[in-house]
Amino acid sequence: MNQLLLGIAPDHTPTLDNFVPGHNIELQTLLRQALLGEGERSIYLWGETGCGKSHLLQALVGAARELGLDAEYAVARVPSAASVIAVDDVQALDGEAQIALFALYNRMRESGGLLLVSGPAAPLQLELRDDLRTRLGWGLVYQVHGLSEEEKAQALQRHASARGLELPVEVIQYLLRYGRRDLPALLATLDALDQLCLRLKRWPSIPLLKEVMQVAER
Repeated sequence: MNQLLLGIAPDHTPTLDNFVPGHNIELQTLLRQALLGEGERSIYLWGETGCGKSHLLQALVGAARELGLDAEYAVARVPSAASVIAVDDVQALDGEAQIALFALYNRMRESGGLLLVSGPAAPLQLELRDDLRTRLGWGLVYQVHGLSEEEKAQALQRHASARGLELPVEVIQYLLRYGRRDLPALLATLDALDQLCLRLKRWPSIPLLKEVMQVAER
């Protein structure tokens, strides 16, 4: 069981298609347009942990690479050069990296590249250099809204169906009540439950879900 849950994580690659938009449909459309070179070339996303910021940044970089573009995704660091760059967790950049991001912003604004940055709050509320906060606020600033409980339940049911897993309503309700709040963690738990059910050749149930969640917390 411990081996089964080692490194528990969703087994799907983040894409714009498998992103569950909820109240973020406008943002999802905007990012698709940005890939085509339309609209603002600097986009800042902010929101609470687990709302989908990292998913969107990784999805954009993946989609850009499929189009043959040079694209880089980085967490709390600044890549040197690419036509599409996504910097996640901007609040964790040290002083030197903040200077590098400021310079990168100016270069990409001149070159026409696409820069995406994410953080936990709107630019002016971040504890960053004043000039960097100002630059981040020059482009489009979007709050990524987390999913409602009903939307999370729908996403879990769709994910289970895609895996061929018949998931009872009470199992979903228990997972939403006692599991972690962010969707990636919920999907990871669901994937682990699916693996356990296959191994034991049993149907999904609350007792099996409890076993999965208890091991994951150790």
